[in-house]
Amino acid sequence: MSGRKIRTLHEEGHRRKFLVVVDESAECSSAVYFSACRATNTNSDLAMLFIVESEDFQHWLRVEEIHREEGEQKAAAVFRLYQRKLKAWGFEDLNTHEIIGHGEPSAEITTAIHDDQDISFLVLGASTSSEGPGKLISWLAGKESGTFPVPIVIVPGTLDFDEIKALA
Repeated sequence: MSGRKIRTLHEEGHRRKFLVVVDESAECSSAVYFSACRATNTNSDLAMLFIVESEDFQHWLRVEEIHREEGEQKAAAVFRLYQRKLKAWGFEDLNTHEIIGHGEPSAEITTAIHDDQDISFLVLGASTSSEGPGKLISWLAGKESGTFPVPIVIVPGTLDFDEIKALA
């Protein structure tokens, strides 16, 4: 037994959620599209997490406040971008949830999943860059993969939307 609380998504009043960490990358669009398709096909919701990464402003409280405010403004813009994309893709009726995390991405993802027991999948898009699939995927596929609290879905960056839709 892992000691983790059993997810509540099958209880009355709960719905499965697909969690996507959002940014402005092409691979993120693929992950959002996959999640929207899968959520629609399974009567689930889509949760989008934008992470404002922390900077070390220990002696500069006002600078930290400005960084946080700018991060939240950027998050709002990214959420608007994906809401427009979802509508253009035909998912205007999909229930979406917007989450802003402040801190280290790995900790913010873990916190979001811990705080919302309806999250049942983490979906990430893999970069096609020669530098690798991306730091989140590298982190999750490494030491965390065997102990992560929900299944991780990685959408290959080489798939087009027709291929993604067929798989979802």
